[in-house]
Amino acid sequence: MKRTILVFGSIAGLIVAAVMLISVGLGSCSNNYSGGMIIGYASMLIAFSFVFIGIKNFRDKHNNSTITFGKAFTVGILIALIASTFYVVAWLIDYYCFVPDFMDKYSEHMIEEAKASGKTAAEIEQQIKDMNRMKEMYKNPLFVILITYCEILPVGLLVTLVSAAILRKKAVVNM
Repeated sequence: MKRTILVFGSIAGLIVAAVMLISVGLGSCSNNYSGGMIIGYASMLIAFSFVFIGIKNFRDKHNNSTITFGKAFTVGILIALIASTFYVVAWLIDYYCFVPDFMDKYSEHMIEEAKASGKTAAEIEQQIKDMNRMKEMYKNPLFVILITYCEILPVGLLVTLVSAAILRKKAVVNM
């Protein structure tokens, strides 16, 4: 079970970390973050397909083609945790070493987007306050870790729940 979790978690983690690094790099260079969220969550779904594949692999190759929901959930959530940790570590390295001005650029982008969308002065002022608060919180590495896990882990949990429900398979009892 450990090998399955490590292999599929690492594959998913490499995929999601690589796409995140590329999209953040492109966004930072062009100062255009539009579409980044769609690309990010799409890459998470693609990467987390390895949760499904990992559970199925474990069930079929190592567990006599049977698996309970609980066991499938355990395998899946551990794969998702490994992938999420790759994502968090990649973001921490990228943020602190390569794009330490990310929050400044992203805040500027979000404020400009609010202005361009025709929001009222009060709404724009609220956006500025929100972004300043986020920039302040981003100065705490623990907050950065927690918020980054909050971006990816719910997607992994959802994929794990669906995969465990689909792949559970009881043993056939012969009489």
